[in-house]
Amino acid sequence: MSKAYERIRAGYEYCRKVTDFEPKVALILGSGLGNYARNMKIVAEIPYRDIPGFPVSTVAGHDGKFLFGYIGQVPMVVMKGRVHFYEGYSMEDVVLPTRLMKELGAEILILTNASGGINPKFQAGDFMMITDQISCFVPSPLVGANVEELGVRFPDMTYIYDLELQEKIRIVAKKEQISLQEGVYVQASGPNFESPAEIRMFGILGADTVGMSTACEAIAANHAGMKVCGISFISNMASGISGNKLTHEEVQETADKKAPEFEQLITRLIEEIGEEE
Repeated sequence: MSKAYERIRAGYEYCRKVTDFEPKVALILGSGLGNYARNMKIVAEIPYRDIPGFPVSTVAGHDGKFLFGYIGQVPMVVMKGRVHFYEGYSMEDVVLPTRLMKELGAEILILTNASGGINPKFQAGDFMMITDQISCFVPSPLVGANVEELGVRFPDMTYIYDLELQEKIRIVAKKEQISLQEGVYVQASGPNFESPAEIRMFGILGADTVGMSTACEAIAANHAGMKVCGISFISNMASGISGNKLTHEEVQETADKKAPEFEQLITRLIEEIGEEE
């Protein structure tokens, strides 16, 4: 057993001492979805700090705990607060929660985040379904000895974001009359916002939005055999696009305003997934 997998198993064994609840869908809450728990029937909560060797979020607005329970009839594990590479954690630490949720039984991962808009056709307040990603500006979470218990050494990344789940998101957005953009997400390391020149570069490379999370988690989930989908909330236009200076407070404020619509979109998506389970 590899050391990385030993950490996953240690987390698994602790969680199983707290609850035997087995989730089918995992959800990572980004900015603007911090209060999503009110939509759940919660069966158990596990603070990250209680799990042996587990990373703990240090960012304001990111609580640190797993929530186990139901959205409708769908058994869920929800990650309320994520950890980021810019907090000083290794990539192995950053994706440990994703891998643990897979070990606990989750087969589908829904990723959410707040991002900066690069595509000039987008505007602050839009939702974007992630169709692909650029992750080469941060270290791969698969660097180092391969965790053979999870997946192969050289996993294919042609369809990181599952095509069937993408279609479900389109259907739900149309039914709920929620405007939905589609595009490519690029992960930067942070914690600083990007420079205007960097944003121009990302745009030339094909990115539509930029953020400081998500892509690494998608790679780890894909490596472990999970089906992945992602929805990014465009909380602001990226540096140099609007001419305004960027602040985390602005990101959080805009995300909070759109939270009810974001929650509606995520809840209906989960229900749509549950109908075919």
